[in-house]
Amino acid sequence: MILEQPSFWLRWMFPRALWRMDKNDHSVYLTFDDGPIPEATPFILKTLRDFDAKATFFMVGDNVRKYPHLFRQVVEEGHQVGNHTYNHLGGLKHLAKTYINNTKKANDLIGAHLFRPPHGVMTLTEYYWLLRKYNIVMWDLVTRDYSRRMTANDVVENVRTYTRNGSIITFHDSLKSIDKLHTALPASLRWLCEQGYAFKVFE
Repeated sequence: MILEQPSFWLRWMFPRALWRMDKNDHSVYLTFDDGPIPEATPFILKTLRDFDAKATFFMVGDNVRKYPHLFRQVVEEGHQVGNHTYNHLGGLKHLAKTYINNTKKANDLIGAHLFRPPHGVMTLTEYYWLLRKYNIVMWDLVTRDYSRRMTANDVVENVRTYTRNGSIITFHDSLKSIDKLHTALPASLRWLCEQGYAFKVFE
């Protein structure tokens, strides 16, 4: 639970970010970070179609530059898109000006009003600047599909254990996660459907 759900101090530091949606609404918000890439995005899109589910893709600008057809496909299939910086920058490793300019560069391609910081971290200067332009979307549950220590079954178990009304669930559209997602994503979506959750995207 320490890794799968956000800590109190992180939520306290960024109180105007979205961590969880309406706790009285039996719905979840699927999100995918780091894409689009040809090795993962087409499978994710097919699986979402199979379950009639919509999601929000937080995209890396350089990947959008390299694979514009995948960006267009995500949009054309009715999914939402968000900004995840141009080069997947860590907010604590760069000057605020560098980070903000990198985010602007990504948004020239993505045109998003949603933002998620890579690794979920940013400085307070970056946070307050970003709030002027974006809705900052964090998470209620990180599936940890990127971790080499996790199996596909572990990822599904995280979904089953920590999902609740209004959960913002984070998967990854990446090379690190795709082998597990081939099993874990359809299994997770099947379970969510069995529990009666609706799939929603951010406005």
